[in-house]
Amino acid sequence: MPTIKSSYLGNLRTQATHVLSGNALLTDAPLDNNGKGEAFSPTDLVCAALGSCMVTIMGIVAEREGISLEGLSWEITKIMQSDPRKIQEIQVAFHWSGPVFTPAMSQKLKNAARTCPVALSLDPALTQTISFDF
Repeated sequence: MPTIKSSYLGNLRTQATHVLSGNALLTDAPLDNNGKGEAFSPTDLVCAALGSCMVTIMGIVAEREGISLEGLSWEITKIMQSDPRKIQEIQVAFHWSGPVFTPAMSQKLKNAARTCPVALSLDPALTQTISFDF
């Protein structure tokens, strides 16, 4: 059974539907690549997947340790390369205003983020710059 079913809607737009849940998302080509920029671009989704995967794995570690990460936020900056056109760097900046973690817990969370499945699946030539404000 497929995980995702997708279709091309025309005008450089696609729709992807998660088969199990039925949730759908649109992509649109970015303004700087002939698109309208009215939705996530495919490369935006790569960056979003990295951040979400990092936090998911951090959340698993935190739950195992009896800690809540509710309120954790992050910002992602995507830097594109022009020739060939591809993602050159993904910058992820985590922000935490909750209780201070012990140094050991902080290190566990950082390790979890850096070793999430998406981070490990991306080409090593793609720079992942990760900062933790906790």
